Amino acid sequence: QVQLVESGGGLVQAGGSLRLSCAASGSIISINTMGWYRQAPGKQRELAADINSGGSANYVDSVKGRFTISRDNAKNTVYLQMNSLKPEDTAVYYCNALIRITRAFESRYWGQGTQVTVSS
Repeated sequence: QVQLVESGGGLVQAGGSLRLSCAASGSIISINTMGWYRQAPGKQRELAADINSGGSANYVDSVKGRFTISRDNAKNTVYLQMNSLKPEDTAVYYCNALIRITRAFESRYWGQGTQVTVSS
């Protein structure tokens, strides 16, 4: 059984900052890519940022220069530092991780989501 537990969402004014955290726990052999997706009301879920086990990060164009993704492999935790937040960043943010739970089996897991609301 694997769980992803997110924290750090909330309400912030435009221009402010928030830091999201997501910790993976359970029967984990290794974690490949970890990332953050987001879904705004009436829109499709999109990848905001992800990071592989070697630390290489990937960002959607709309967050480049404002968001920073990082991970602590020893803690099985991924972070998303969000600066210069804009109202259009308002969404439910979901943690996602590609986790190996046996030598032969790897699967993608999701967190429960955390709300980020940016007021103008």
